[in-house]
Order: sequence, then structure tokens, then C-alpha cells
Amino acid sequence: MATDQLMTLRDAEPADAPELARLLTLLGHPTDAASITTKWSAWREAGNTAIVAVGANGSLLGLATLHTMIVLHRTKPLGRITALVVDEPARGRGVGRALVAAAEQRFVRAGCGLLEVTSNLRRADAHAFYEHLEYERSSYRFSKVLTT
Repeated sequence: MATDQLMTLRDAEPADAPELARLLTLLGHPTDAASITTKWSAWREAGNTAIVAVGANGSLLGLATLHTMIVLHRTKPLGRITALVVDEPARGRGVGRALVAAAEQRFVRAGCGLLEVTSNLRRADAHAFYEHLEYERSSYRFSKVLTT
């Protein structure tokens, strides 16, 4: 857990589901607390975790969801920030930077050799943020919605 005068960083817990849902919806991924609670155990077992930034009043200021995976084409595990969001009133106060730094530390401890983060093409401000933190554009990502 890291602390400063403005916030504390800690692992997300199932009890955070309402605030996690609020932040993920703010990011553009509408969800609700019940959906998060239902998926929590399977999500954690699949190699995921989350770090939250907690404000002095106990509200969540930001969230980073993390995934570690073994891939056949790399010698070391791969770390991925799968979502990063900072509540609008808390932006520009170092919350995102603190969450990314904590994620980097986690992935180093996990033995990862590369950290990836994806960002929607329309989020130019997020791209500038990552580039400021010395991340570089390295690939394209393609997606397709699957129907059953």
C-alpha cells in the first residue's frame, strides 16, 4: 500500500464493486456492481487484479485493472493494464501516474518482461499521458464482436 497526503493505493476488493462500476462506466464500459460481484472470483482466478486510489474521504479516485499472462512468443510473462481510469475531479493530480507506477512495480515483481496498455483510438489525451510516461506506440490492435 502506498500513501501520500491525497490518496492511498490498495488492492481492489469485492466490496468496492459499486465504485468500480462507476469508474468503469465513466471510462466508457457501462457495468454495474452486481455484474462485477458475479465475475469477481473467476476474474481473479484468471490472473487479474486491480489497484485503486482511495481519496482522503474514502471515495475511489481511480482504478487500474491488471492482467499477467504467459505467452509462447516471449521469454518472460507479459503484463497488461486492461483498464485505467481516474475520476474527473481527480484528474491532473497524479492519480493516474501513481496507478501506472504501482502497476509497473507489480509487473516487475511478477517477473514480466513487457508491460502493455491499450487505449481507444479516440482517446488522444490518454495517448499523450502514456507517451509522457515513456510508453511508445508499438502495434495495432484489432477487435471483432463475437456473437453466439
